Amino acid sequence: MVTIESDKQQADNQNGIVTATGNVRIVYADRGMTATSRQAQYFSNEGRLVLTGDVDVIDNDGQRLRAEKLVYQLDSERMVAEPPAGKQVFSKFRLQQQGNGKPAPGKPAIAKP
Repeated sequence: MVTIESDKQQADNQNGIVTATGNVRIVYADRGMTATSRQAQYFSNEGRLVLTGDVDVIDNDGQRLRAEKLVYQLDSERMVAEPPAGKQVFSKFRLQQQGNGKPAPGKPAIAKP
């Protein structure tokens, strides 16, 4: 289940776009994830979520991502994060061990299985 809190929410059912603006807080309890931003748009026809403005994503394990814009493809669990002008994207996540003892690529908070 996903819960969205914001100052304003609107849905365009013809185009399949849901927009939340102002103090957006998204809680994805099934994945133990919380995200905040100034705006969030969900494009249901494309399975794409776009967060913009002071994006901060954190999960229950303390994994974190901070950016100005985050585009997340729900079906493939792929994301692209863009920094604020003149700055960098920040991410903090844990590398996991593979069976052979070598580090396996970790997944940022938003892509946690």
